[in-house]
Amino acid sequence: MDNANLTQEIKRIAREKSALILAHNYQTEDVQDIADHTGDSLELARIAARNDARIIVFCGVHFMAESAHMLSPEKTVLLPDPDAGCPMADMADAEDVLRLRDEHPDAAVVTYINSSAAVKAVSDVCCTSSNAVAIVKAIANDSIIFVPDRNLGSYVQRFTEQRIIPWNGFCPTHERFTIEELERAKRRHPDAIVMVHPECRPEVVDRADEVLSTGKMVAFAQSISGRNIIVGTEVGMLHKLKTAAPANEYILAAPGFVCPNMKKITLKKIYDSLVSESPIITVDADVASRAVRCLERMLELS
Repeated sequence: MDNANLTQEIKRIAREKSALILAHNYQTEDVQDIADHTGDSLELARIAARNDARIIVFCGVHFMAESAHMLSPEKTVLLPDPDAGCPMADMADAEDVLRLRDEHPDAAVVTYINSSAAVKAVSDVCCTSSNAVAIVKAIANDSIIFVPDRNLGSYVQRFTEQRIIPWNGFCPTHERFTIEELERAKRRHPDAIVMVHPECRPEVVDRADEVLSTGKMVAFAQSISGRNIIVGTEVGMLHKLKTAAPANEYILAAPGFVCPNMKKITLKKIYDSLVSESPIITVDADVASRAVRCLERMLELS
């Protein structure tokens, strides 16, 4: 079956089964185009919870499907490729977080949404890349254990006097992007605005004009017109930006900005997942109840 027929079949089956297809901004172009909604992980989980669909097909990685399930446990949440994981999320586990809590009993644990449900369950509050600074500032504790992204933690430290105790995790895709690559891109496009994700290395953040979450990248691009923009995040974001704000030119900051896990979802896997209604992503009820409190606390503080 070619892609055109596959697309038609996916849409037909989705209608018949009352399925909602959600795609993260880092998915391939064809997956983004077939989705009912595209966005960042929290935005998509909220859409899943507000929608009356029976099935959620989450085109992203495992922790995102977990969040969708926890916020709408009555729905069937499918992840078309169960091996689509997040290496950064895998760098933290609940037992080690609890041990670090014991070492710093006066610290609050702020956990990036890019983490497992088990880690969220032993944390005080979640955050996203867009609200991390606001969440930390809203907490009374003088010390903050920040899990699992050391680069986002370093970025937050720039804006608060609270002591950030960073977990030694990172996104391999953003970590690979070096200051040398950024300087080369700037030399090739001296008139371009540089926007990067806060998961990038601190020295890269230092040289950027804008440091933005994926959602805020879209809003920024829509606020200007006719500009060249060097984009320092995963390549899938270029399609999202071109769709949302086509009046600008977008330049990928480095050829290595590709997340292999985000590219595991394909049209064929979406089709197979809809037909079989599998693989289903669930979270243990006890873990989910504690992890949801962590998510709800974030919503309260932000």
